[in-house]
Amino acid sequence: MRASDADRERVAQVLHNALAEGRITVNELEERLSTVYAAKTIGNLKPVTMDLPTSPGVIEPAASRALGFPDQRIGGYAGSPVSIGVMSGAVRKGSWVLPPQHTSIAFWGGAEIDLRQARFADKHCTITAIAIMGGIQITVPDDINVDVTGIGFMGGFVLEDKSGAPPAPPTAPTVKINGLGFWGGVVVYRRPAQRVDPPRIEKG
Repeated sequence: MRASDADRERVAQVLHNALAEGRITVNELEERLSTVYAAKTIGNLKPVTMDLPTSPGVIEPAASRALGFPDQRIGGYAGSPVSIGVMSGAVRKGSWVLPPQHTSIAFWGGAEIDLRQARFADKHCTITAIAIMGGIQITVPDDINVDVTGIGFMGGFVLEDKSGAPPAPPTAPTVKINGLGFWGGVVVYRRPAQRVDPPRIEKG
């Protein structure tokens, strides 16, 4: 991933904070800043702060994940473990927390699950999608890992990925999607992430 000016400035801020805390000397700061401002990629920035305690909040979400910091989308109070559309519809989208196991059922109806603004209760979550004479649409952002293993029987269970994005980093959440499409269909769309900052879940 190519480093932007904003990425370099955020890493430089980490170094200035380290100087103020007495973790590095002025000479070390100057040497590391030279590396930072000459960096072409995120990978060039990684060694600069490898021995420093770095707050992921100082760096923008995409760069934070590329640098190997924990993904801030993981954690929070889990949302509903089920979504059911029986001769009707069910929708889970916007800012919500995907539980470790979520089951979605569509019977003569439909269900929509959109994870582009979601948080994830665990790093590894599973969605079991069962569509019987109905349809389930699941949209996942291209900055998480997704594993689709469902079965279509007289129906379909497919992943449609036209994002052109590379695989997400290992620190990103992983969602496994399994289940059955019987005389119905389950379609998983991998789309560009829409978030600017990680969604926050307020306590209280």
